Amino acid sequence: MNGYFDHNATTPLLPEARDAWVEASAKFWHNASSLYREGASVKRKLDEARERLATLLGCEAERIVFTSGATEANNALISSLAARLPAKASVLSSQMEHPSVREPLRIAFGGRIKMVRTLPECVIDQNDLAAQLADGNVGVMTMTAASNETGTLQPWQKVQALCAERGIPFHTDATQWIGKLPATELGQCSYITGSGHKFGGPKGVGFLVLRDESEALSFLRGGPQEEGRRAGTENYPAIEAMVVALETVTKALDVGVEQELLKGVFATQIVQQLPGTAVLGGALPCLWNTVMLVMPAHDQRKWVARMSQHGFQISTGAACSSRSEGASTLLHSIGLSAEQMQRVVRISGGWRTKLADWDGLLTAFLQVAAELGT
Repeated sequence: MNGYFDHNATTPLLPEARDAWVEASAKFWHNASSLYREGASVKRKLDEARERLATLLGCEAERIVFTSGATEANNALISSLAARLPAKASVLSSQMEHPSVREPLRIAFGGRIKMVRTLPECVIDQNDLAAQLADGNVGVMTMTAASNETGTLQPWQKVQALCAERGIPFHTDATQWIGKLPATELGQCSYITGSGHKFGGPKGVGFLVLRDESEALSFLRGGPQEEGRRAGTENYPAIEAMVVALETVTKALDVGVEQELLKGVFATQIVQQLPGTAVLGGALPCLWNTVMLVMPAHDQRKWVARMSQHGFQISTGAACSSRSEGASTLLHSIGLSAEQMQRVVRISGGWRTKLADWDGLLTAFLQVAAELGT
């Protein structure tokens, strides 16, 4: 039985990605910037990987900058926008952004950030968004494609269209969307950020998709790599493994239908069998792997620790926020009390999670509830 239910934090390395990394490390370990034949071979392979990723994302290859992950990509983009936008331009954002978006925004833009209201269903209020876009002073809009906490799908396609009508750049942190749902329409967005380890690739590699292939952006200096945008020797083996991982899961996106059913059965049963348990964000379309629960009693850390003892790994929420008290701006925005937020746990399955795994998870929750006296 597989007890790992924290795929939104990180995923196990897919065998296909591991094989790709080993082969690339053995055959194409030279520096892609070197002028001799072997270096040129690595450069060709790197360009091929960029083209394949561009096809998966529905964008031009020249728009892609490889990074160490979505956190670096988000920080680099936000810093660049802060330097280029007019001093009085405001930034629109949602209340459900990952800390790697939320914190750089706070530092770079401060009082110029305007938040779009979140509805109780854990989705943005599109009427509030339209009203705020109409004020004529918005320099950029940033919104996650899918909540990393509740899994709620955000209407990024509609938001992108609204922003395009007004000539406003739109950025989406698509870290949780990519690999779980079709991604080719994402290329319509001005900016996209993603991370390989969220869909079966290695840690330490990700990407930023720019608005235009000729966009002048330089966030690491000291070398000509990535068209002068990010200095430093490209990690081709990790990049190849990431692209292979995304190709692998993209071919198997239909598993989401089955996983959605398994998740739905689990959510229904735990609410029925453990009175007082509530599902957050379950009323609207969500990621097929994600359930966020408010437990009927006891601190979330007790649940996580006891479930781990039973062989199941779950989370309190975003891994980058899990050690911070009251870190979730999303849960606060939908009206949860501080006490309720301390009872929240997140469950996120994977592409190969089986019925027996979900059944075992439910059994473990009920056993832990009995142990805790719930």
